[in-house]
Amino acid sequence: MPPTCALSHTIVDDFLAPACDDFVEILYQDDEILLINKPSGLLSLSGKNPLNWDSVHYRLVHGQQGLTPPFPHAKLPHRLDFGTSGIMVVGLNTESAQHLNLQFQARTIQKRYIAMLEGWVSEEQGQINAAITKDKTLFPRVKICQITGKPAISEYRVIQRLAEPPCSLVQYTPITGRTHQLRIHSLTMGHPILGCDLYKSTRSEQMASRLMLHASELHFEHPTSHKRVNGLCPSPF
Repeated sequence: MPPTCALSHTIVDDFLAPACDDFVEILYQDDEILLINKPSGLLSLSGKNPLNWDSVHYRLVHGQQGLTPPFPHAKLPHRLDFGTSGIMVVGLNTESAQHLNLQFQARTIQKRYIAMLEGWVSEEQGQINAAITKDKTLFPRVKICQITGKPAISEYRVIQRLAEPPCSLVQYTPITGRTHQLRIHSLTMGHPILGCDLYKSTRSEQMASRLMLHASELHFEHPTSHKRVNGLCPSPF
């Protein structure tokens, strides 16, 4: 029997997303791509449960309550977690989406995030190297497992340390793109992200009304012009 870090169990997803009243903001638009600002509390893609129909993709394809036109061929080459806000790139046709997909697969797209962590991070900067695997006993969580996990690396830099309560504002640069990577790496470091419901301490979830994780930068090659695009979306916290 191969080594394992968890027993196999049936996975059940009974998550029901609450209504999100915030809008998807278009930061940049041309004939090939959009850069958007996803609000916290909105799914990137509609869920399997028909009640979880509202999502970034649904709003783009169908139009957003008269505020934005529909983009019927919009495709998402990447996602952000339900609670994470910030910048996403959208392909407006199949060719552009495929070009962006290849960049994500090749890890040539650079992403940066801003996060508020519980407590003071002692080092000014560093790297977290901890392999990640699915936690089949507690879906949708993942877990750290050096035996069966896939390599996961996150670099961080402290921007500011706040006194009351003690918190650290950090910039993350994920080198890999595993599910929930920054959230579980923060917990592994001993400083969970405020407002996180899955990877938390006894206090951290109650210290914020939302997940304090924001995608602030996205750097990639434009699908047709092949020029470098430097997408920026300032953090709301």
